[in-house]
Amino acid sequence: MTAAPALAAPTSIALPSGKYVLDPSHASLTWRVVHFGLSNYTARFVKFDATVDLNAADVSKSTLKVKVDPTSVRTDYPYPDKVNFDAEIATSPKFLDGTAHPDVTFVSTGIVVTGAKTANITGNLTLRGVTKPVTLAATLNGSIPAHPMTKLPVFGISAKGSFKRSDFGMDYGTQFVSDTVELVIEAEFNKAP
Repeated sequence: MTAAPALAAPTSIALPSGKYVLDPSHASLTWRVVHFGLSNYTARFVKFDATVDLNAADVSKSTLKVKVDPTSVRTDYPYPDKVNFDAEIATSPKFLDGTAHPDVTFVSTGIVVTGAKTANITGNLTLRGVTKPVTLAATLNGSIPAHPMTKLPVFGISAKGSFKRSDFGMDYGTQFVSDTVELVIEAEFNKAP
């Protein structure tokens, strides 16, 4: 999303308004936690979708909806023959509990312009059946009125955010693994035909 302080830069984007859909081949959703205070343990989700209802004249009136399959977590655990760590993180009630709660969702509730190409996107994150507010700091990387391949309008964003897993009932092992989960998002959105 583009963004700007009221007196510093425009809050509009030079693309047509309307629905934009995630290009999954140019998107990533990674998360990380601090492990024993030694490393930032990083993993990702490989199945997720998102849509933006873009108000090009006033980006702050745009909306974002995201849906993530928690069972699509990939940790790259190096000993899958010993432990299916992806399945444990995905389905255990101690962690994502994806069998009982098959969707993780984020629905924006407001966008606040913070700079020429930045905005804070606040929304409701629903995880394990619990809904809490989370804010993503988003940067508009660029936009193209007609993508060279698809010929459709497209824009790309990067975003970061964080939440406490204990707020969603995941307090297992917080003495070893940080309560704070950091999110790193990269996404391209194409205008829906």
